[in-house]
Amino acid sequence: MSRLIKSNYSNVAQLKDLMTAPPMTAAQHAEVMRKRIAQRRMVEEARELKQACGAQFDKR
Repeated sequence: MSRLIKSNYSNVAQLKDLMTAPPMTAAQHAEVMRKRIAQRRMVEEARELKQACGAQFDKR
C-alpha cells in the first residue's frame, strides 16, 4: 500500500518574498485552519466508510 507523499518542493516562492511578507491576520489564519480541519474530517470519514464497507464484505 503506497501512500501519497506530499512534496516539500511544490512551493516555488523565493525566500526573500516569504520573509518580507506581512503576517497573516487572525481571520486569514482561522480560514486556513477551518479548511485544513474540513479536509482532515473528509479524509477520516472516507477512511471510516471504507473500513465499514470492507467489514460488511468480510461478514459474507
